[in-house]
Amino acid sequence: MTDTLVLDKNAQDLLFHSARTANGFTDEPVTDEQLRAIYDLVKFGPTAMNNQPLRVTAVRSPQARERLVRHMGGNNAPKTAAAPLALILTADSDFHEHFPTIFPVAPDARDNFAGMPVEARESMALQNAFLQVAYLIIGVRAAGLAAGPMTGFDAEGVRKEFFGEDSSQKPIVVMNIGKPGPDAWFDRLPRLEYEQTVTEI
Repeated sequence: MTDTLVLDKNAQDLLFHSARTANGFTDEPVTDEQLRAIYDLVKFGPTAMNNQPLRVTAVRSPQARERLVRHMGGNNAPKTAAAPLALILTADSDFHEHFPTIFPVAPDARDNFAGMPVEARESMALQNAFLQVAYLIIGVRAAGLAAGPMTGFDAEGVRKEFFGEDSSQKPIVVMNIGKPGPDAWFDRLPRLEYEQTVTEI
């Protein structure tokens, strides 16, 4: 089936077939240039009304890493402590503040969304930020790195620790990234087949 795709097979392997969630990394650092290149690639992924609610906090310093690790659950704590770079990925319910720049086709969009209940904006932010997290995983792989996304952490604790209790940013994923280490991979689990997933009507 891969012959029907335009994307080169090596790229298919890099992004999907051979790519895995990494559970351990080498100590090779992830540079600012790599992180910027990843972002500059994946920022073109679509979101509703181009709202782009994902915010990325790169946790580099040992002090900040220690603060993050204490909110990670179970085995996610040592993985996060040892990873070359950890990202706190948040959904920003104040995404509408950027509408004059990112959605100029609707001049009233910012004011319209400002008048909405914050819960409505939070729902939209979460839906679209998770889309952007998926794009980010693919971008990390495209840079020759591996991603270890995790939702097993105290999201409210991370929010208070790094952003403040009243922040518009809601942590949704912590993602470790770097070069995969020697024991990075668990066995690949089965995937559902086309017939189990796709229904034609």
